[in-house]
Amino acid sequence: MRPFEGVKILDCTHVLAGPFAAYQLAVLGADVIKVEDPNEPDQSRESGADMALNKTRMGTGFLTQGSNKRSIALNLKTEGGREAMKRLVRDWADVLVENYRPGAFKALGLGYDEMSKLKPALVYASMTAFGQDGPRGKQTAYDMAIQATSGFTASTGTAESGPIKTGAPVIDYATGTTGAFAIASALYQTLRTGKGQYIDMAMMDVALMMQATHITDHLHSGHNPKRAGNKMRFAETSMFESKDGLIQLAASNPRQHRRFYKAIDEPAEAERVTLDERYGRYDEKFSMISKKMKEKTADEWENFLEERHIPAMRVREIKETLADPQLKHRGLLHRHDNVPGVGKPVTVPVAAFKFAHDGPSLERAPARMGEHTESVLKSAGYSADQIAALRREGAIA
Repeated sequence: MRPFEGVKILDCTHVLAGPFAAYQLAVLGADVIKVEDPNEPDQSRESGADMALNKTRMGTGFLTQGSNKRSIALNLKTEGGREAMKRLVRDWADVLVENYRPGAFKALGLGYDEMSKLKPALVYASMTAFGQDGPRGKQTAYDMAIQATSGFTASTGTAESGPIKTGAPVIDYATGTTGAFAIASALYQTLRTGKGQYIDMAMMDVALMMQATHITDHLHSGHNPKRAGNKMRFAETSMFESKDGLIQLAASNPRQHRRFYKAIDEPAEAERVTLDERYGRYDEKFSMISKKMKEKTADEWENFLEERHIPAMRVREIKETLADPQLKHRGLLHRHDNVPGVGKPVTVPVAAFKFAHDGPSLERAPARMGEHTESVLKSAGYSADQIAALRREGAIA
């Protein structure tokens, strides 16, 4: 039995962070129903490099976190759509998660106060840019905007390049991961107390938690993180050019420092391991290592140093990373052989951890928008005539 089997979630989210939070619970057994507006479906359905898929609303941005979810299309701007949502909350859901602008669901009569009256034990999670209230509560944002305002962008890059956004949408994925943790925590609390919970999540808060050491350091000493590019705290943890590519060193602690210099035939330097030495002689050490790294290829250095328990990795592009046999060994990826509307197999990441038993797994391929509307409404007690009436009203699709 997987951890969240029997837990029922209404996933009223779109784009990345919210869907990823629900996805992480779905891979662990939760029964997740994705709720979309038939007139404005999740915009991730139109994102990805395959434009043909985007036009059919099955883009890879959606496929990435669409597995193990059923899909219903409810127009919550209609009375029929809202009543269907309320019935699902009252009679079915344990969790409702949404990531619309603050107050949007409340204005529809679907806020936490209203929903908790229907289901007192409901866990209701809202994910926004800056939280539900406060001086910036009404502002909206996406990952790149939160990176910019949180200090992330300002501390990334070099003195020459200026601020640079990170390559991957790290705030979105961190917010989704934090959201899954918050929901799981609230479910455990509800199990113990019988009381529901409201979760107010802000992407800005997540971005700052990801910079926790920078924040503490700044508040203590006034230090601002500098754009140092690939030059790290120590020369021995920086990136260097080899004969044929880039090698990232990570000889961080004193033990690894000693091993590193002995490995590159600099035994005297191996003992100069104090913080004063490592900081004060940074440029000298960096120059020495830079010359040494050009003596071998990046692959040769990676193998040579790792064999001596010194962390070092050649810089790889993602297509090479995905061919690494370690991924298959870990079971990180899952291949759906048949995804309706796609026309060829789709491979997606599952989870960043393994269990000894009953762990993360995928059983259901990503659904087309509204694929399960009728079956879900029937299970909620709607008759065929009532469903037809909702369809005529434009409340469902």
